[in-house]
Amino acid sequence: MTTRKKVVVLTGAGISAESGIATFRDSNGLWEGHEVMDVASPEGWRRNPELVLNFYNERRKNAHQVHPNPGHLALAQLEEQFEVTVITQNVDNLHERAGSSKVIHLHGKLFESRSTVDENLIYPIKGWELKVGDLCEKGSQLRPNIVWFGEMVPMMEVAVKEAQEADIFMVVGTSLVVYPAAGLIDYVPYGIPVYVIDPNLPSVTKRPNLHLFPEKASTGVPKVAEILKNENTTENQ
Repeated sequence: MTTRKKVVVLTGAGISAESGIATFRDSNGLWEGHEVMDVASPEGWRRNPELVLNFYNERRKNAHQVHPNPGHLALAQLEEQFEVTVITQNVDNLHERAGSSKVIHLHGKLFESRSTVDENLIYPIKGWELKVGDLCEKGSQLRPNIVWFGEMVPMMEVAVKEAQEADIFMVVGTSLVVYPAAGLIDYVPYGIPVYVIDPNLPSVTKRPNLHLFPEKASTGVPKVAEILKNENTTENQ
């Protein structure tokens, strides 16, 4: 029995944007009209928890109304022939809804809350609303289970290990400027196939077996998936 090759995929805001999830940061640096640090930092939370809760409630409401696009679906379907790990900078659940079974969320999960006194107490959010007065079992206010600016990225070590073990690496819909996520590509074994898919290709250090697709995730990912499936079939014949 042939061992399945491991495909590791780093996805960013671009893949979700095509489904109708607004990319947080627009051209003037505001997030949906808010200063980033007011809605995505521990300081902003301490200053005005209600504003922060409302901001993520709106993101959740929007996420309920959108659907996975062909980019998400093509990654899920790759599991028919490959071992696939999706490492995403996105907090939505579109990869899971598309059928991907192994998804690492670097920046947290929109549909989870967590305790403000014990970060190990994590709860699913049913519906879209998290309100002031919603408490954890220790009696403390719940906050969005999102990694804010200035906070540690707890899943980074796991993601690095995945990148180091990749046989094939894909970068989809990310500018590769937000660290530490952007540094993952530096852990990818030298010389393995790396596919970068984005209409505005990020700057990537030249390396052998680097393939650039300057297009949207919804068209680029199915193309690359088809290439990988065909190559895999040929190799196993």
